Amino acid sequence: MASEDHEVTDDRAYFEALYREHYPAVLRFAARRTDPQSARDITAETFLAAWRRLDSVPRTKELAWLYTTARNMLIHEHRAKARRSRLDDRLRAQPAIQHNDPADVVVDRLHAQRLLEALPDKDREALQLVEWEHLDISTAAKVVGCSAATFRVRLHRARRRLLAVAEQARQAAAGPSVRDLTAEEALS
Repeated sequence: MASEDHEVTDDRAYFEALYREHYPAVLRFAARRTDPQSARDITAETFLAAWRRLDSVPRTKELAWLYTTARNMLIHEHRAKARRSRLDDRLRAQPAIQHNDPADVVVDRLHAQRLLEALPDKDREALQLVEWEHLDISTAAKVVGCSAATFRVRLHRARRRLLAVAEQARQAAAGPSVRDLTAEEALS
């Protein structure tokens, strides 16, 4: 137990000396490659990695190890920023849905729900997997347990049936047109 305490004390003393000696150099290294706040974050993460893997830090070439670790963290940070930027671009490219009245959203959802409920279960499932869950054809086919070709046909038929149900609902909501009335009904 006493040797473990002595080892922890030695590790702590070594790390503190490493930090005092090389922090400014690692911070400058990072600052030349990114913005000031990110440079401070990268430097802090570099020393956190050094503390966690203190046994991996070579006792003679510490600065090279710290630079390599900081460089890897910078690369990781740049990749993360690029991913966030691509995601931001994709989100900005999405059409903005603007509903002035929240009731319109509720009505639209209820209407869509009624239309889907009018479909057979297999059609509803195919549409929901592709449109709501954003699965591709092959993944959706695996979910329902059929081939991609079979699922593609099922989806095509489901879309046709949905359009037919929507057209029936539209016609029912509009009521009979003048052409649908007989001459006798029109005159009465």
